[in-house]
Amino acid sequence: MPFSQHRTTPTSRVAPAAAERYVIPNLRNACRILKMLGRHPDGLIAADLARNLGIPVTTTLRIMTTLHLEGLARKAGGRYELGPMLIQLGNAALAGTEIREQALPLLQKLTTATDETAHLAIPCDDRALIVAVQDSPHPLRAASRPGFLADLYCSSTGKIFLSWLHRDRLADIVSSERPSRRTPATLTTLSELKREVELTRKRGFSLDNEEFNLGVRCLAAPVFSSDGTVTAALGITASTMRFTKERIPEMADKVRAAASELSQLMGHAESRP
Repeated sequence: MPFSQHRTTPTSRVAPAAAERYVIPNLRNACRILKMLGRHPDGLIAADLARNLGIPVTTTLRIMTTLHLEGLARKAGGRYELGPMLIQLGNAALAGTEIREQALPLLQKLTTATDETAHLAIPCDDRALIVAVQDSPHPLRAASRPGFLADLYCSSTGKIFLSWLHRDRLADIVSSERPSRRTPATLTTLSELKREVELTRKRGFSLDNEEFNLGVRCLAAPVFSSDGTVTAALGITASTMRFTKERIPEMADKVRAAASELSQLMGHAESRP
């Protein structure tokens, strides 16, 4: 299956005017509800969903009843959460992602070379979707699992997409997402993110320097498709005790080499920032 079917482009949120007349409003609202629940693992009550999305409460309850019956949502203690059927659907979607299959041997090789957890992410709805993880041999790991959606502003893979796919939309993303300070090191302002984007493009890799979780450092590099578009980000996650600042150049070389090799497998002749 061509990877382009799975890739979210910066303009994919805006449907062509000709297609809008075929949209089913409440089906779209159901999709919006599922996306919002995906950003709130602790669940939300129907009133919060209705208020945040601008949908009548009665309509929200009818949608949630339908999603619950289909296994796409569940109710726990008065709060709605994502349902178990989505796990099956998500696994099926991941299994059909071409770049994931190409990346698995490279992730394993990168983990062997660095002794740390390697991961692959693709852009999804203005976030970074983790689609594959190769765990390190260390018993304590901080890497996200496949299916996790990471914010763009505070994750290494997300910063790759900010720098290459959303560079011209930084102001819109910051105003709509309103970055929150997850740790004292988190970058939250437009000026900070602009500097980070330029630095990332200049050096050819991104760095999450304890910005998502304290004590965890991540580094990622872009993966290019045959047309030169960044279609994925490949990186590593490690404890700051093992992945010290002094090791950043060494780790960057290894991650960039793996990302370059994957880019070549995707048909890209030359990977460059």
